[in-house]
Amino acid sequence: MYPLRRNRRLRTNESMRSLVRETIISPNDFIVPLFVVEGKGVKEEIASMPNYYRLSLDNLQKEVKELWKLGLKSVLLFVKVDDKLKDNSGKEALNADGLMQRAIKTVKNAVPEMIVMTDVALDPFSVYGHDGIISEGKVLNDDTNAVLAEMSLSHAIAGADVVAPSDMMDGRIFEIRTLLEDEGFCDTAIMAYSAKYASAFYGPFRDALDSAPVDVKDIPKDKKTYQMDYGNREEAIRETLMDIDEGADIVMVKPGLCYLDIVREIKDAVNVPVAVYQVSGEYAMLKAAAEKGWLDHDAVMMEQLTAIKRAGATMIASYFAKDVVKLIN
Repeated sequence: MYPLRRNRRLRTNESMRSLVRETIISPNDFIVPLFVVEGKGVKEEIASMPNYYRLSLDNLQKEVKELWKLGLKSVLLFVKVDDKLKDNSGKEALNADGLMQRAIKTVKNAVPEMIVMTDVALDPFSVYGHDGIISEGKVLNDDTNAVLAEMSLSHAIAGADVVAPSDMMDGRIFEIRTLLEDEGFCDTAIMAYSAKYASAFYGPFRDALDSAPVDVKDIPKDKKTYQMDYGNREEAIRETLMDIDEGADIVMVKPGLCYLDIVREIKDAVNVPVAVYQVSGEYAMLKAAAEKGWLDHDAVMMEQLTAIKRAGATMIASYFAKDVVKLIN
């Protein structure tokens, strides 16, 4: 007697498989990270991130218009700051006419409907390459939070829809939320990097922004005193719930593929959107393997992103966003 249930009936061809597919990737799933530099006519390929670029403001304008036409509706801005503007206080981060502030205005002027998210951290502005102010060999938590709050306010004034603190200082979400509310920016959302791990996958990103910790005596050589230990799971839940209590509207897990167990646990534990950052190292590995002919680029790209969404991601920050949308369109 044949079984009454044959699961393969629903796998017989692509039309049937697509009809019953549980997880679907669409342009609405993506946040597009963009790297911004000073100058004009600049479109510099990042050596460790093939086919990804640092853009001057004029090319940023062109890029966001193209993204919008493709159906991509959100960008996450990062700036590469000139070395002469870096210090240990984050002064340039608060400059109303700084590169980040001008980048926000450039995007909003080009495509007013585009959701502009901004990186809030001091490492691009730090002479030491750290996410906070350094004193006596330590990254200061509360002093850093005060600057991060002012930085967030500056971004909101420039027109940012979402500020995204990526620093992992304790209590910074409360400081940012309080200042935004006090200054009348009640509608500016916060996307907290709530479970950001001290990962070796960030290398190409730090190349892109020249923001790696410097090798100087008595200065921490890594970010392990504030980013999370990748051996920890329960801590991620605690961190995330605390950020929500402090006022986060969206929470994030970073990196992506190695942390899908964390994504699912956080998704099950919270009632706010969950973002996942598919980071530069994940991008670079696939690009390198595909260049060698060892992997099918598009097939693996789609499999990875589907896995991230299947694990529970509401949205995905990914350097593959344009590639994916062109493929699925």
